[in-house]
Amino acid sequence: MGIFENFGLFFTHLFGILTNPIDLLLLLGSVFLGIVFGALPGLTATLGVALLTTLTYGMSLESAMVCLLGIYVGAVYGGSFASVMINIPGTAAAAATALEGYPMAKKGLAGKALGLTTSASAIGTVVGMFFVVIFTPLISRLALEFTSFEFFLLAFFGIMISGSISCPDTVQKGWIAGFLGLFLAMVGRDQLQTYPRFTFGITSLESGIETVPVLIGAFGIPQIIQVLKDKTEVPKSNKLEKVLPSWAKIAKNIKTIVSSSLIGVGIGAVPGIGEDIAAWCSYGAAKKSSKHPEEFGHGSEEGIIASETANNACIGGAMIPLLSMGIPGSPPAAMLLGAFLLHGIAPGPMLEVERPGFTLLVSAILLLASIAMWIVGILMAKQVVKLLKIPPQLLMPVVGVLCIVGSYALGLKAINLYLMVPMGIVTYYLTERGYPVPPLIIGVILGGMADANLRRGLMVSEGSLMPFVTRPVALILVLVILFTFLNNTAVFKRFKAKLFRRGKAA
Repeated sequence: MGIFENFGLFFTHLFGILTNPIDLLLLLGSVFLGIVFGALPGLTATLGVALLTTLTYGMSLESAMVCLLGIYVGAVYGGSFASVMINIPGTAAAAATALEGYPMAKKGLAGKALGLTTSASAIGTVVGMFFVVIFTPLISRLALEFTSFEFFLLAFFGIMISGSISCPDTVQKGWIAGFLGLFLAMVGRDQLQTYPRFTFGITSLESGIETVPVLIGAFGIPQIIQVLKDKTEVPKSNKLEKVLPSWAKIAKNIKTIVSSSLIGVGIGAVPGIGEDIAAWCSYGAAKKSSKHPEEFGHGSEEGIIASETANNACIGGAMIPLLSMGIPGSPPAAMLLGAFLLHGIAPGPMLEVERPGFTLLVSAILLLASIAMWIVGILMAKQVVKLLKIPPQLLMPVVGVLCIVGSYALGLKAINLYLMVPMGIVTYYLTERGYPVPPLIIGVILGGMADANLRRGLMVSEGSLMPFVTRPVALILVLVILFTFLNNTAVFKRFKAKLFRRGKAA
């Protein structure tokens, strides 16, 4: 498909949604719901996408994508409301925003801060959308050259890098969580010979562990337990004046916007990392390169723009590996993968062959969602802020019911409830002991891909491991995996520290 045909199809999708009143209302409603989820501490973008997934089961593909991407974009942005107004990040992605937004609110500039977060988030989403359009087809063509060995190594690397970055201090915990997810993906009949594995004679497990109940349990149940355990008081929010977009400030910080967008897209494309890491990395980079670093921590507009641009640009970055290779770049994107599969969409190199124009549909929805987010954010700020006064203890039981209904509604199978609740409890105890959740989820999602491709490759090579070193791409991936492992060992860290001291002394 040529560039002009791509543009034509892109605008066709845009026009189709804009002229469909139902889709337009769904877009505005899902974005508003996402902002609410993001604004209320304890509710996340991943949980929002998870709960909405089962409700979209009977919708058309276009309407379902409008709802899911709308709530994703809205929730990532919505966390800035709680960060600015009450200094409690609504989502992890908005934690960096709280460092600058709340000091601005204490100065009586809460409206100005929210205007900055709204405009920066919209710009970040649009930039991420452009990268989806440009890079997804290129990576899909590259992935067509992959064999089973490369796909196995890619999945294995995704689990390892997710564990390394999610838990940088003790990467072993991240890897353990990732390989626990990998084990869970082995449950059920294997994809090649349909032999039941780890089912313990339970017939319901022969079809495997479904992703959606696992995701709902892993992200929903621990959050409910944590909020009810903490019993936090509801702080009084600051007075909010009129929210106006600060376009002059946006134009003045164009350099920060460009660098933050690139950081957000780049980190989003790394499997399992997510918007929170993107926001912190961008915030740190902006502080280092700023002409006025002393303003950071005291209400720096540059810091707000950096974190909010990056966390929303990360959405587009996370969609690139998801659409091109079927590997989610963030926890909400992992939930989207489950939603795609539920609607008969199989992301990967063959996506554009099986579903021509689907990537452009996603891009068009992201563009419209960013516009809808900006409009809803500006018009409904005061109403959304009022929701922050609702005690989380009243919301969490409702969320618990929605988790149960959402898990059961997927195929009306009771086994999903038996999976969701224990998974949530186990995940809570793992989190309490410092084991990160994203690698576990990435392991569940990529485990089937790693297992099937490794066994298929070994069948083709008649058990030989030589393709791992004779195929150039496979060899590069093997070396990257080995470097990732060695780079996080104590011996290698001591060796690097010794080299650094020698270089400094010289």
